[in-house]
Amino acid sequence: MSIGRKRRKNVWKNEINDIIRGACGGFLFGIPLLYTMEVWWIGSLAKPSMIMLAIALMFLVVFLLNRTEGFRRSKRNSPPYGSLTDTIEAMGIGLVCSAFMLLLMQELTPETSMKEALGKIVFEGVPFTLGVALANQLLGDTRDGDGQGRIGDSTSDGSRRKPDELHATFADVGATLIGATVIAFNIAPTDEIPMLAAAVTPLWLLAIIATSILISYGVVFQAGFSDQQKRRQQQGIFQRPSSETIMAYLVSLVAAAFMLWFFQKVTFSDPWTIWLEYTLLLGLPASIGGAAGRLAV
Repeated sequence: MSIGRKRRKNVWKNEINDIIRGACGGFLFGIPLLYTMEVWWIGSLAKPSMIMLAIALMFLVVFLLNRTEGFRRSKRNSPPYGSLTDTIEAMGIGLVCSAFMLLLMQELTPETSMKEALGKIVFEGVPFTLGVALANQLLGDTRDGDGQGRIGDSTSDGSRRKPDELHATFADVGATLIGATVIAFNIAPTDEIPMLAAAVTPLWLLAIIATSILISYGVVFQAGFSDQQKRRQQQGIFQRPSSETIMAYLVSLVAAAFMLWFFQKVTFSDPWTIWLEYTLLLGLPASIGGAAGRLAV
């Protein structure tokens, strides 16, 4: 009986890990397009026939991707049936992530009609769902077959040589800045940030901060991407996952604020509240970009 319970517990644990991995892949790929008002407009004006066509095409593409890789760490025993159920699950994860982010951005409100909400969720859900399906293929764990990551170098007696903490910290900061700047550079010049800031409230800003930190933490430390064990054992000054995530988020905010100033979306004559709102809104995609940058370190 205990063996059976343990086996069921492992099944649920693996399923939860797969869902987290898929959701993180969806956020990595879907966030940049989320800050595109043209997609909001297309989704809100889409006819039911176009929404159904988008769902059908999304299903076909995701099904083909799941036949090769997918978002699960291990493939099912029956490939045709497994790919079908994985496709439905990937679409579900992608659409839920899309709906959550649209709610967070207040592009979905209680006043939004069902047709408009469905169109926005489906059209924004396309990149999220593709990110779920591509999670393993592009960002999969590259650990060795024995489950050990390539973590540092070993001495002849099997002990690990401690890397330089300052060098590791600068590597993390640099990778975060590069990833955050690449994403923020593409979003900062647009009108989406001022448009979103016009409707934001302090409570929603707190929710955006929490979401930014949680997604960043999940991408780097929970999703199983790119030698996750190595990330947990890095020896920088901010060696703990929680402190590294907070540090990386603050660095991403600096990159976001600089990009906003560089493209003259904010100036030094603007009140600090404008700087804060704009920076926190752009900090969400920037922090995810920073997390993606740290995966390469």
